[in-house]
Order: sequence, then structure tokens, then C-alpha cells
Amino acid sequence: MDDRTPLPVRPQPPATHAERLRRRATYASVSVALTLIVAKLSAYMLTESVSLLSSLIDSSTDLLASLVTLFAVRQAMKPPDRMHRYGHGKAEALAALAQAAFIGGSALFLSIEAVRRLIHPEPIEQGAIAVAVMVLSVVLTFGLIRYQRHVVEATGSVAIGADRLHYTGDLLTNAAVIAAIVLTAWTGVAAIDSLAALGIAAFLLRGARGVAIDALAVLMDRELAQEERDRIARIVLAHPGARGLHDLRTRNAGIGVFIELHLEVDPELSVGEAHDIADAIERELMGAFPNSAALIHQEPAGLDDERLDHRIGEHR
Repeated sequence: MDDRTPLPVRPQPPATHAERLRRRATYASVSVALTLIVAKLSAYMLTESVSLLSSLIDSSTDLLASLVTLFAVRQAMKPPDRMHRYGHGKAEALAALAQAAFIGGSALFLSIEAVRRLIHPEPIEQGAIAVAVMVLSVVLTFGLIRYQRHVVEATGSVAIGADRLHYTGDLLTNAAVIAAIVLTAWTGVAAIDSLAALGIAAFLLRGARGVAIDALAVLMDRELAQEERDRIARIVLAHPGARGLHDLRTRNAGIGVFIELHLEVDPELSVGEAHDIADAIERELMGAFPNSAALIHQEPAGLDDERLDHRIGEHR
């Protein structure tokens, strides 16, 4: 059968709790971004504050990023098919990479506008309105971050984690905008507003770099941290039927973890007995690492064969 042949239509299983959390988090993110764009655009038209403009630009990129995240999460939750037998989890990492591009572009635009205002300062009008809008922004963003944190802890979603980091930066940005508007109104020094915008741009660039690094780690199949690899080894070797293990490979697929290893067992065991040991260890691993998939190859202990561990050791 051609790999491109569509799978037969079957009733879809009900969404899991983790899937519902991911979906709700994306809807909440889009709703907050839309609300803040309308409020900040109205306030900017009244005040012409460049630091408020910086926050408006950031909220606009938030909306684009949140829409990308919404699409990516929906894609990532699709079950494996003939062309994607490992699933679609890396769609989340691609969304996070797109977010990094959005953040970097907005920071560049903001820097240009802030420098222009430094050269040609303009007074801030209706500062009280701007502060009121930013306070609203702080409240809504804080609530969203708290909910996203809960979702990330429950699901391990890379895309929502990147979105949360983005909005955490927004929270600090909003606080900086409030301070800049108040100080500018108090001192009459218009440059404070522009300098605050430049500081915010630098913070956004730093955040974009972090998001991009995390996304690339998933896309490039980087190994889990050594502490987690050691934990996997301890779980495997804790089983009385395990004589050893080698060629342990791990990777984060965006919405889950893949664990592969070669399990060494007593050469006298039957195929069925070795299979039962591997099954028991797989259950232990998947219990210790939620949203994971374990693949264990059994082989007799003491076998002298070519190993990935040896090849990697030769090239260190």
C-alpha cells in the first residue's frame, strides 16, 4: 500500500486531559493578546508614548505567536500516521522557532523607533490613560502566565512553554513601560521613554535567543540531561532480570520523550521470558517519564558486538 494512501476513517478517541489543557491554553493566549492589542492601540493613539508603542508591538507579535502555537498544538496532538510514525510532536518546536523570529523582528523594529524618538523627542500625552491600560495588561498577563505554568507542568508542552516565556517577558515589559511613563511625566525628560523602549528591545532579543535554543534542541534530537539518562539507567538496572544495558538513546519530541536502549539479559532465558522483562521495564520507564515511549531491544549478556557507545567514544 502506498504510504500516501489515507488511513481509513475511524472514530477519534476522546481528548485526553493533557490535550484539553493544551488547547485551552492556546485559546486563553489568543484571547489575552487580542484584548491587549485593542486596549494598547487605543491608548497609544491618545498618548503617542514610544514605550507604550513597544508594548503594543510586543502584544501584536504575541497574537501572531499565539496563533502559530494554537495551530502547532493542534497539529502536534494528531496521532501517528503512515508518514509520521513518531507522531507530530515537533510541530511544537517549529512553532517555538517561529515565535523566536517574531520576537526578534519586533525588537528590531522597536529599536529603530526608539532611536528615532531619542533624536526627535516627543512629549507623552494622557499619561494616566497609558498607565491604566498597562495595569490592565499586567493583571491579564499575570493570570495567563499562572495558567500556562500549570499546563506546562502537566503536559511538558514545548510550544506553550515558549509562549509562557514570551508572556513572562511581557509582564516585565509592561512593568517597565509603567515606570517609564510615570518617570517621564514626573521629570519631563522625554528620553526616559525611549531609553526604556531600548531596554525592552534588548530583553526581547535575549528571550528570542533562549526560545530558539530550546526549539533547536528538540528539532536536532538533543539527548535528555545526564541526570535523566542516569535515572533511566537506574530504573532499568533495578529490575532483577537486567544484566546490563548499552546504546541508550533519548530525545524530546516536543510533547513527549522517546527512550531507546539495548537490554542485556541472561542468555539462557527464552524469548518470551526476555520479552516479559523488557515489557516490565518499559512500564516502569513510562511511569517515571510521563508522555514517553520506550523501545527496548533484548540481547544476551556478554555478547561482543558493534555498539553505538563505542562509536561515540571513538569520536569524543
